[in-house]
Amino acid sequence: MLSRYAGHLLFSALVLQGCSAQSSSDNNQQIAPEQASAKAQLGEQLYFDPNLSLNRSQSCATCHDPAKGFIDSRDNGVGGAASLGDDGHSLGDRNAPTAAYARFSPDFHLNRQGVYVGGQFHDGRAADLAAQAGGPPLNPGEMAMPDKATVAARLQENPDYVSRFKVLFGEQIFASADQTYAAMAESIAAFESTDTFAPFDSKYDRFLKGEYKMTPQEELGRTLFFSQQFTNCNQCHQLKRSPVAAGETFTNYQYHNIGVPEHTALRKINGASGNIDHGLLNNPAVDDPAQDGKFKVPTLRNVAVTGPYMHNGVFQDLRTVVLFYDKYNSRSQKRRINPESDKPWGTPEVAGTLSLKELESGPALSDRKIDALVAFMRTLTDKRYEQLLEENSKTL
Repeated sequence: MLSRYAGHLLFSALVLQGCSAQSSSDNNQQIAPEQASAKAQLGEQLYFDPNLSLNRSQSCATCHDPAKGFIDSRDNGVGGAASLGDDGHSLGDRNAPTAAYARFSPDFHLNRQGVYVGGQFHDGRAADLAAQAGGPPLNPGEMAMPDKATVAARLQENPDYVSRFKVLFGEQIFASADQTYAAMAESIAAFESTDTFAPFDSKYDRFLKGEYKMTPQEELGRTLFFSQQFTNCNQCHQLKRSPVAAGETFTNYQYHNIGVPEHTALRKINGASGNIDHGLLNNPAVDDPAQDGKFKVPTLRNVAVTGPYMHNGVFQDLRTVVLFYDKYNSRSQKRRINPESDKPWGTPEVAGTLSLKELESGPALSDRKIDALVAFMRTLTDKRYEQLLEENSKTL
């Protein structure tokens, strides 16, 4: 299994330069740079270690492959919509989100306006990166380890882990399975907080530095995306106030119900037909019915190479996603049809909490403008994934 990810060693140099990255969930800023670097290097090894799954067949990188934009690039019989578990047959109900740029999501909280913000996973149930890293190993549908003690025992099979854990966390770190597990999750989070996951070197970033000139189509898309008049994209997918601000993550980290339909093909295979994914309301910290069916606004970084799309992977093509949004503002009969199925768009899984104010605040878009928006979003692809743009285009 590790051989699939042998290329991860090429990232080590990036890890060293990225360990000082700031994150709401990263406490590396409170320790010496040398220790932060060592913790991230340990986290890198853990990230690629399949021994942390029950059958020793799955690592973090299996579902968040660094060669593919930190997503699950396997088809899994459902076009990549959901991930297979360590047992080889358990199939999830949600699409694995990219781990890239995840460090910038604030800890999960209710802000002063009464809006839920941040966290990890589609429903924010993990407050921060460390909590997210600690989720999959114990999830019976994912890495399927029975308990923290079993994970701690697996770690102690590796003499290198034993010595490095003791150096970083103290001689008694293995005295408690809870402490061992927390240290493991903290180390993986440290790795995920490095610039390996967030290089900010896309064509868009180079454009901001004057190192790349947008094509006319890309420039039109950029203008439309950040416009207060022609689209509503930036209402949810812009964090910083300036449209030319460096370090934009293209999400406000809030939660919305945009009316995503059930992925019926996936549900037929995973046995969840008829179930309703309540999104944010599934978060143990949330009991407000008004949050039913809401999901976290994803980053658009690398969006063109990290399909399929939506929390359940129901759409394969990025252009389909833009068309889906446009149906809320267009009266055209053509816009009532999902181009991937040639049938009307499916009904929302949860219909009562749609974010209609945001969804219906823009004008209908022409095909030219839709194509321009897609072209702009393609410029948000990290430099090391630009070859995937051409590869993906050939498969459409």
